[in-house]
Amino acid sequence: MKLKIIHTNDVHSNYENFARAASMIKELKDENTLILDGGDFADFKSIELQGTRGVAALELLQSTGYDALTIGNNEMFNGIETLEHMATTSPLPFISNNLRKKDGSEIQGVVKSVILHKDGLRVLVTGSSPDMDVFNDGLGISVSDYVIMTQQEIANRAGSYDICILLSHVGTVADEELARAIPEIDVVISAHDHQLYSEAKLVNETVMNSAGNYAEHIGMIDLEVANGKVELLHSATYSTKDAAPNSVVMDILKDNKAKALASLGKSLYDLPEPLWHDVIEENPLTNLIADGLRDMMQCDIGLINSGIANAGLFHNISRQKLIEICPSPLNPTSFEVQGKQLKKAFTQSLDAQACLADGRGPGFRGKFVGRLHISGAAIIHDGNLVQDILIDGKSIQDEQWYKVASSDYLQRGSGYPDLAENRNQVYMAEEIKDVIQLYAKQPKFLEQAFKMRTERYAELGSPPL
Repeated sequence: MKLKIIHTNDVHSNYENFARAASMIKELKDENTLILDGGDFADFKSIELQGTRGVAALELLQSTGYDALTIGNNEMFNGIETLEHMATTSPLPFISNNLRKKDGSEIQGVVKSVILHKDGLRVLVTGSSPDMDVFNDGLGISVSDYVIMTQQEIANRAGSYDICILLSHVGTVADEELARAIPEIDVVISAHDHQLYSEAKLVNETVMNSAGNYAEHIGMIDLEVANGKVELLHSATYSTKDAAPNSVVMDILKDNKAKALASLGKSLYDLPEPLWHDVIEENPLTNLIADGLRDMMQCDIGLINSGIANAGLFHNISRQKLIEICPSPLNPTSFEVQGKQLKKAFTQSLDAQACLADGRGPGFRGKFVGRLHISGAAIIHDGNLVQDILIDGKSIQDEQWYKVASSDYLQRGSGYPDLAENRNQVYMAEEIKDVIQLYAKQPKFLEQAFKMRTERYAELGSPPL
């Protein structure tokens, strides 16, 4: 019996690309086709998802004929309540064999596996989600070992299926190890690390494929299943670049954007004074974020890069505006770092080219790294080098550890590698856009935001007292 699998992974809400992918999927599928997604289809940078609690993604999947998807980290990033809302509303299975709530209870609507029937074949589909480590608690989840849980789920389904497919959002290297460890897996659709295979490959007789990211490609696998054996007949990974957008997908996006804007566009409050923004120059919006982080996490200093935002805030504030200017799902994070690493990072920040570097990194949805901004301290520099950092008028010490309120982006050393040498990290479930919303309405913090924290003195002069 023949089975065709068409698959995507790591679409990350690039839905204009997905509209082209949908056209190709509809052309390629036949009566023996399963359409599957390996996770991170729903990225909450999308206005359509934020305003519909993820329902827009479900409508797109359903309209294209998807049969199942697994839960990636981005399906979790908007919190357990949103994940449950999506999973219980979804017309297709939300699969994860290793996710539970942090109290140990099941996540409503999420299943460990499903058996799909296609032309007489019984197809077991299970899926694994990534361990977000220190973020798990903030997200409200508990993540079990994916190898053990995959083995357990396959054993529980023994005798009830003809072919086993794993939708894996743990990365291609881990998947190769998994294929060697669990020979009962016939097919692995890999995701999470955005690898693009030109065609499927065999690892320990397990068929593996990954279709890159952002719906720029779709994967296809043709199989023959007979007498307990699965044979790979053909595979390919197709670019979606030249396909025409699917009109149904485009209409769904248009309708859901209108719904989202109606919901998210409601006014929260008015700003008495605009908070302007700049990637290279010190600016009040990024200062406000640094001040808010320091206050929220009660640290020695606050620290954030201006690339976290991509525009200023003017007059009326709404959730729509906050999502537009700060789309990155990054979290308030505290950590300890030595004075010498802070000096190195701020010296790097004085270089305009460093500020304009590509900010790409986990969770980052901006363009540039941006300049570092500080709260609770003053930076003294000569334009090229940081001469001193003053906290309460006292110079920081190179070997002393300071408690910093920042983001998980900077904690990982993204953009500013010297900051990665830290310890005692603590993460919060809120996002940086929530920090803006909370503190931009407080007069005290608005006033503080316009007080500049960097001072320059002549190379041969003396630093200001």
